Amino acid sequence: MTTTAYTARPIAPPALKGLRSADDAGRPTAPFTDREGGAPLRCCLRHSTPGERIALVSYAPLRRWAAQTGAAPGAYDEQGPVFIHAEDCGGPDTDALPFTHSHRTVRRYSADGRILGGRLVEGTPAAFPHALTEAFDDPAVALVHVRAVEYGCFLYEVRRGSEKGGD
Repeated sequence: MTTTAYTARPIAPPALKGLRSADDAGRPTAPFTDREGGAPLRCCLRHSTPGERIALVSYAPLRRWAAQTGAAPGAYDEQGPVFIHAEDCGGPDTDALPFTHSHRTVRRYSADGRILGGRLVEGTPAAFPHALTEAFDDPAVALVHVRAVEYGCFLYEVRRGSEKGGD
């Protein structure tokens, strides 16, 4: 097994632009002021701070990837809640893998959008590169979703190789 640097992919600016008016379930976006902070923002891959304007929207990451690649994920197409900034934030300010201090699930997907399996990853930053290398050592894995264990929420995507950017 070789170790490779992996890049977390935030929700891309074109998708964010759309999500800031209506989410992937077709509901209008309702921004609010975050009074407590700590919401995992999928636009810039950090936690919110008190006073920031954010929104909780429904997002379908596999559907958006499938639209780009021609995959047909069928029943694996799902949407779920994610937090984003209410206005443009400029994206992540680091290439470090975010949200690694809690247990996470690394869910593997094939090029046709089918789930190939998953793995629970211990909540230590050192565990994530190993889990991603393990996932991508399988040539059938096209992309990985990192998700929260508690609620199953999508946190970010990692693709094979050094692909950067987003949907």
